[in-house]
Amino acid sequence: MKIATYNVNGVNGRLPVLLRWLAESQPDVVCLQELKAPEEKFPEQAILDAGYNAIWHGQKSWNGVAILARNAELQEVRRALPGDEEDLHSRYIEAIVNGILVACLYLPNGNPAPGPKLDYKMKWFERLTIHAAELMEFGVPVVMAGDYNVMPTEIDVYKPERWVDDALFRPEVRAAFKTLVDQGWTDALRKLHPNEVIYTFWDYFRNAFGRNAGLRIDHFLLSPHLDKRLLAAGVDRHVRGWEKSSDHAPTWIELADE
Repeated sequence: MKIATYNVNGVNGRLPVLLRWLAESQPDVVCLQELKAPEEKFPEQAILDAGYNAIWHGQKSWNGVAILARNAELQEVRRALPGDEEDLHSRYIEAIVNGILVACLYLPNGNPAPGPKLDYKMKWFERLTIHAAELMEFGVPVVMAGDYNVMPTEIDVYKPERWVDDALFRPEVRAAFKTLVDQGWTDALRKLHPNEVIYTFWDYFRNAFGRNAGLRIDHFLLSPHLDKRLLAAGVDRHVRGWEKSSDHAPTWIELADE
């Protein structure tokens, strides 16, 4: 079973890229972030024509998350992160696919920091950590995939000394990610590639992709059930080089059947 996560940076504007990648890679499950489209503008028919069922939580111009499943049913569980009824950002959606609980998330960026946006990010992280602990207690296979907007360690960022004050790399943000992982989650890419320089995002500016000046901010966290089934993990880096592509590249894992 192949599961992917992809911040598409606008699902309608990047639809040709998304469909091309789906046809090439054929993942079984896909978590999408930054749809940047209201509910009624999600390209459901094009996704269906590509062989995927979908659930999504849209928002005009900003945010937005979706889960796609190839030739499989999706049982939606929730479409908001618990803990704050006043938070209307479309950043979280959860479904059961083929016996696995899939959580798709788009964690806040937090910049400029310090300030209200970093405060929101840290509160969102706290809510995610509380909910993740509850998911762990369910005793079912869980994967939490998405754009976490965190570089966990120095190997995950090009020239880390330039990022020390950024909300994606500040000590309190990295500590929050570590607290989450320490509940018993496995960082899938790092388990299989512990010392390799792997990036999932390259800015559009200053030829960042050409220079490989990237960040690893798209992550898979696996519950112990899935940790044992992890076979492979990687990044479809070449997709970032396609015309009119997102500034993220699709990231994926492969799991053995039970």
